[in-house]
Amino acid sequence: MEQRESRTAPPTLGVGMVGYAFMGAAHSQGWRTVGHVFDLPLRPVMAAVAGRDTHAVRAAADKHGWAATETDWRALVTRDDVQLVDICTPGDSHAEIAIAALEAGKHVLCEKPLANSVAEAQAMVRAAEAARERGQLAMVGFNYRRVPALAFARRLIADGRLGTLRHVRVSYLQDWLVDPEFPLTWRLEREHAGSGALGDLGAHIIDLAQYLAGEVLVGVSAQMETFVKERPLLDGASTGLSASAGALRGPVTVDDAAVFTGRLASGALATFEATRMASGRKNALRLEVNGEHGSLSFDLERLNELSFHDHREPAATAGFRRIVVTEAEHPYLEGWWPPGHGLGYEHTFVHQARDLVEAIASGTDPLPSFADGLQVQRVLAAVEESAQKNSVYTPVQAVEAEVP
Repeated sequence: MEQRESRTAPPTLGVGMVGYAFMGAAHSQGWRTVGHVFDLPLRPVMAAVAGRDTHAVRAAADKHGWAATETDWRALVTRDDVQLVDICTPGDSHAEIAIAALEAGKHVLCEKPLANSVAEAQAMVRAAEAARERGQLAMVGFNYRRVPALAFARRLIADGRLGTLRHVRVSYLQDWLVDPEFPLTWRLEREHAGSGALGDLGAHIIDLAQYLAGEVLVGVSAQMETFVKERPLLDGASTGLSASAGALRGPVTVDDAAVFTGRLASGALATFEATRMASGRKNALRLEVNGEHGSLSFDLERLNELSFHDHREPAATAGFRRIVVTEAEHPYLEGWWPPGHGLGYEHTFVHQARDLVEAIASGTDPLPSFADGLQVQRVLAAVEESAQKNSVYTPVQAVEAEVP
């Protein structure tokens, strides 16, 4: 009888997650799947998930595959079987949990935006830098960097296929708040969310613009608006972007929409629009980058495609061409399906998990870092300041100047 060649199993990496709702489910999908798709130097083990409601967190653990539960995140970050803490809570708790986890000797993955304020983000960066000296790593979860088409777009730009960049334009449009009777969830309360469409959607497109361009925004001019200023209070718990309304009402304390222009360090111009009030748009993240040698464009609702134009081709045949980003040579695709078999939103979290596990195994700083998260936080703060000052151009303070 033929003997199978035995292989030594890789060491384990115990993962503990705080929060189990929309983002918790997405991150769970990533941890549950990554080891079955990619050959990893460490084997992620879903050790424990934490949430305040005993029955709800147990149900989430059973549904998503977590071995144990905690009702206090402090207990989770000190567990011996947890080496990595994954934070999927509202922004008002990010700093406290992340700093405690890093000080407890854990690696940290934190959902975006990094924090609710620049001061909190600064503290998180300082904690991450101190932890790095002890061997712990920290990453912020801007998952759209892990869309294969966008990672490929970054490769094309870095390789000089567009030449010197001139314009970056990005919009992120949703419609789940169009109904004025949609209830007042935590995402509509500044004390929990930090900001509204700006932090929820704007943080993604700020990070993508900087990631694709390979440079940071140095200044912005902005306008923001809250169209529905009062909503019914929440009746019970919310699930994802769905919720039930009660009879009482309360004030909305965040923005419904933000629009702003920006300037990149090279002098390239950028435009941004983030709203949760665009009727008919469910998750429409669209971008275009124009350079001296060509352009590219992307639409998240067609996330396996990238449009690319080479302006150096003869005018008679030049134009945008559709690239189906499903080849094994494209980023992340070596572990998936034959060409033409597309991926989806959830795969970005699988790729995020892969990149972080590989960074931890090699001791390499993962990207985007907490410092990258702080840079985005500084842009968010500059947008709010500009909007408060009637759109006056507002410089974005550099991260190097913020963190000693």
